[in-house]
Amino acid sequence: MVENKCENERLSKQINRLSGREKWVLEMRFGMPDGDRKTQRDIAKLLGISRSYVSRIEKNSIGKLGDHLPAEDSQ
Repeated sequence: MVENKCENERLSKQINRLSGREKWVLEMRFGMPDGDRKTQRDIAKLLGISRSYVSRIEKNSIGKLGDHLPAEDSQ
């Protein structure tokens, strides 16, 4: 539980490097901080854009984070 909290804090710091829209899309997709995950379609409706554009924002945002994401343990 403590490890997950630390990883979430590190991830939150990295996400803060993104633009407002990029950050918001990732937070909604991954349920940060309340655990309520949204679909790309839900996010598209909220933003008034297409689902495919949400997909592009998500993909580009994850790409920008790249090596800065916490690594998973390989056991």
